[in-house]
Amino acid sequence: MNHFEYRDGVLCAESVRLDLLAEAVGTPFYCYSTATLERHYRVFSDALPQGSLIAFSVKANGNMAVLKTLAKLGAGADVVSGGELAKALAAGIPAGKIVFSGVGKTQAEMHSALEAGIYQFNVESEPELAALDEVARGLNMRAPVTLRINPDVDAKTHAKITTGTAETKFGIPFRRAQEAYSHAAKLAHIEIVGIDVHIGSQITDLAPFEAAFRRVAELVPQLRADGHNITRLDLGGGLGVPYENSNMPPPDPSEYGAMVARVTKKLGCSLSFEPGRLIAANAGVLVSRVIYVKRGEAKTFLIIDAGMNDLIRPAMYDAYHHIVAVAQPAVGSPRPEYDVVGPVCETSDLFAAGRALPELKNGDLVAILSAGAYGAVMASDYNARPAAPEVLVSGEQWGIVRPRETYADLIAKDRIPDWLVD
Repeated sequence: MNHFEYRDGVLCAESVRLDLLAEAVGTPFYCYSTATLERHYRVFSDALPQGSLIAFSVKANGNMAVLKTLAKLGAGADVVSGGELAKALAAGIPAGKIVFSGVGKTQAEMHSALEAGIYQFNVESEPELAALDEVARGLNMRAPVTLRINPDVDAKTHAKITTGTAETKFGIPFRRAQEAYSHAAKLAHIEIVGIDVHIGSQITDLAPFEAAFRRVAELVPQLRADGHNITRLDLGGGLGVPYENSNMPPPDPSEYGAMVARVTKKLGCSLSFEPGRLIAANAGVLVSRVIYVKRGEAKTFLIIDAGMNDLIRPAMYDAYHHIVAVAQPAVGSPRPEYDVVGPVCETSDLFAAGRALPELKNGDLVAILSAGAYGAVMASDYNARPAAPEVLVSGEQWGIVRPRETYADLIAKDRIPDWLVD
């Protein structure tokens, strides 16, 4: 469920009309719904075993207003860079609720995280362990660590968002888990606290999750028998959302939570999770205006003012996003097929091919749905297109939470060396 619906013939975000927002801030723009963010967080939280830490995956949506909204609900943060760590702390997320993931943490990032006092590092390799031990030694601290174990479980999702198979760069192979923990235990400034696992994103079947979690559950008593203090399980994120109508919708969070409880109930471990898409995706839309309707030899193109630089998921992942008219179409009105494309000078600047939509004309507004995760965070200024603004709505209130870049902003990013100055 989300809080984008038609009221009096116009698509609204909660109680705010998207056509009026378009007039106020221009197009394209992202719009996020506070009520949807809050609902999705609570539905997931209520489904999990009591006391679980929900560390929102900042890579899904790093807007400070979004992070602050979730922080007020008690969310932690899963970060994968020093920049995400800084944003999470600035948004009011306590350091004791922050986990640091990722395969390429630098020593400078480790230093900042240790000084902040984060909950744990999800370590991905033995070389990373050595680097973290060195940094912690310099600070006379012990770094709380889970090792990310790669269970070699295929999540049956898109190849570019699969992380739990042996072919990916993530984690330590399952067969080397005990060896890696033995190595970690010999490092004086590493404190082993648990196990981490993450098998991918946009997973729409519980079976891969359960297979991975059971492998980890079997590992817990083995590691304890080896003398390691395993008190935490970080079970990652990845639960999918319904981007399109399907006969196989993603499982309900309550089903996921029941499975987690079933698999982990006898282990006596505290649990943490790293949802991102589940909370943010359907809490955001990208609103765009039709520039032209171009009738080609074999197709009709709906050319809109949003491009792949604004939302790259369709170009990168062949991702499906529902597209709707902001003005509610009449029941039974014609639905011609369009290729919905942007102005970027790339054939891959395609949001939908052969999509049946209401009849649209120059100047009409459309909303690309489920754009709240991996939308604005992955945007660029390719083709010198300034980044779209982001707006947060709460009931009848709205505010610009990231302003639109200007051409002057784009130019100011560059520097002219002395020998080129007139």
